Amino acid sequence: MTDETHQDLIDELDVLLDRERDALLEGKLEQIAELMSTKEKLIDKINALDPEERLVLKMVHQKVTRNQALLNSALDGIRAVATRMADLRRVRSGLETYDRRGNKQTFDTKTSCKVEKRA
Repeated sequence: MTDETHQDLIDELDVLLDRERDALLEGKLEQIAELMSTKEKLIDKINALDPEERLVLKMVHQKVTRNQALLNSALDGIRAVATRMADLRRVRSGLETYDRRGNKQTFDTKTSCKVEKRA
């Protein structure tokens, strides 16, 4: 593989990592999925390079590490939202409290949606 070709791969990965970062910061998760496929193909091509040629990749290593941290943070945020929504669903169905003795008390908050017609 020529220097120009492997440099083209590195440049393409560099641009893709910038796009991935922007998508992560903007919360565009569908775009991240699309970029992942392209990124995997690029990485496969780069992995096929000779070990000496791969030394040039140190430049993009920081971007890969940065994007991975951003992706992990995005996943943590999604998990936090899912947990919060589960908590809210649980509160809608009932309220749990503890009395002075530490005994758990549950109060049902569900209301009946029945409408009664009277003549």
